[in-house]
Amino acid sequence: MTPRAYIATTARILRQLAGDHRSVAMILVVPTLVITLMYFMFAEVPQRPGAPSPFNNACLIMLGVFPLIVMFLITSITMQRERVSGTLERILTTPLRRLDLLAAYGTAFALAAAAQAVFACAVSFWLLGLDTAGSALWVFAIAIVNAVLGVGLGLLCSAFARTEFQAVQFMPLVIAPQLLLCGIVVPRAQLPDWLQWISNALPASYALEALQEVNAHPELTSVAVRDIAVVLGFTVISLTLAAATLRRRTP
Repeated sequence: MTPRAYIATTARILRQLAGDHRSVAMILVVPTLVITLMYFMFAEVPQRPGAPSPFNNACLIMLGVFPLIVMFLITSITMQRERVSGTLERILTTPLRRLDLLAAYGTAFALAAAAQAVFACAVSFWLLGLDTAGSALWVFAIAIVNAVLGVGLGLLCSAFARTEFQAVQFMPLVIAPQLLLCGIVVPRAQLPDWLQWISNALPASYALEALQEVNAHPELTSVAVRDIAVVLGFTVISLTLAAATLRRRTP
């Protein structure tokens, strides 16, 4: 990597992102608004004595799912926009390496993801009463890891799209199966064996399990550590494949 090129490219992407007010609103405001809506939805739902509130469980799911979905959309669309406009092709004719470019995108959107996670988690814990047995810092960390995973998957999928519309079409193909099989709809243990095998190969399953471990245990368990490591591994693989498939020319 070339530090000067990496830093300059990261700064350019951050300036471009900051100038796109709709994207900033989608990253920071939309997840928090949806979580707040859920808080009022569950306000009158009966709660069994000693059991966690329904809002607690739903909020944790949203803190795991929203960073993945939002950052996947923002990253894949932004990268495709750079390609269609010719910016990416011009950049790749300079001495800037692919690794510098992908690392810059990953860093810039990881910072945006961190801001999203901190804002959403702060509102959830301090204003809406979210309570977990484990530390809130681990919920922050896992939310950020999920968001960075969305960045990696978005960069990878954008390499196979030719328009922004096609980039969006990858969402039901890449994200929807993960949401269906990660345990939100049906517990993973109750899935048919062949679906359990597929679920075990999807990173969102480990992301949600890590959040559930933090919710249930005051200390970070070995299962949670393993799950976080798996999600980080998927992120590294996604970024590596994105660098390998990044085209120098726009078809």
